[in-house]
Amino acid sequence: MEQLDFEWGKLTEKLRAQFDKKPDVDALLFLIGIRELGAMPRVFTKEEKQDLMHIATCKLLSRNGFYELEHLDQQGWPHWKPIKELPSLTMKEQEILLKENIIEYFNDLDYFK
Repeated sequence: MEQLDFEWGKLTEKLRAQFDKKPDVDALLFLIGIRELGAMPRVFTKEEKQDLMHIATCKLLSRNGFYELEHLDQQGWPHWKPIKELPSLTMKEQEILLKENIIEYFNDLDYFK
């Protein structure tokens, strides 16, 4: 848990320096969703913001074999299909799983180089 807290702090501080605001899990899901969509930052509707966070969550949980990219629709939005059922997790366990995957996502981008 200490390693997770350290890595999470390192990531959020680097992003805070870039965006002038320390992001939380939801902000990072939104950011990942935009990146996965390949969209230029713009004003998104509330529904689009929820969809972007869903895209990010599916992308992150695909690392654990829970989702698989099914297709891109005509507008380029990715659609994911569930592969296996998510285990029953507490809110804290869900947060830990997301944080671990967010850190790995940014590590894969060589964000810390």
